[in-house]
Amino acid sequence: MSLKDPNVLNPNAKKRVAIVIANPAVSSTTGWPVGFWWSELTHPYHVFTEAGYEVELFSPNGGACEADAMSDPNDPSGYSKADLISQGFIHTPELKALVDHTKKVADVDVAAFDAIVVAGGQAPMFTFEHATDLHAKFAEFHTASKVAAALCHGVAVLAYAKGSDGELIAKGKTVTGFANCEEDYADNAVWSYGLLPRDKHVMPWRIEDRLKAIGANYVQAGLWRSFAVRDGNLITGQQNFSGEETARLVVEALGR
Repeated sequence: MSLKDPNVLNPNAKKRVAIVIANPAVSSTTGWPVGFWWSELTHPYHVFTEAGYEVELFSPNGGACEADAMSDPNDPSGYSKADLISQGFIHTPELKALVDHTKKVADVDVAAFDAIVVAGGQAPMFTFEHATDLHAKFAEFHTASKVAAALCHGVAVLAYAKGSDGELIAKGKTVTGFANCEEDYADNAVWSYGLLPRDKHVMPWRIEDRLKAIGANYVQAGLWRSFAVRDGNLITGQQNFSGEETARLVVEALGR
């Protein structure tokens, strides 16, 4: 631990968490605009601030970010209408401003934070491959024995983040992330509404398949069940209903 770490000089200093959300993109499979998922930002944010933590928002490119439409409780689909935590966040100007003015991941000072949490949404599956600053920062947190967490499609970062030994940090670790059964559900939904032909998929690749392919021990709790798992200082959450559970594992790892 470095003397630059504020907790060395003040053991009562507040814990600090960097939450990363994806920048807006366009899906190469559907042609739809994609972004981050509201509950995967707002539910962890709520847990962390309730624990007395300080939280800052980042994105790979910085600047304004946009959420996937169906994650907005005000969306006409009604998919997330019961998400009162996101509703409160969206309608609190100083909180909404954090999403409109994210900082660049490259500017994260790892020594100044205790944990990094990468939220999901659809955009990570199309943008994280080239988010090399995010790969490096996530691996830097993990190598420094600080908490490195990701959830849902944000777990895509584990397909790229490597340790100092050149190995993917997820190799040999027990992890979770968006499950194949959930990808099947999403594909069937868009097919049934005629939004995509049946030879097309919502996602260009699958979290579960990729994690297994790189030698991780992938586990999941079933369709749309809140679930998160911790392996050392690596924490992963299954999907958009797992934000709170993921954050609580982070708090458990860090303490108050």
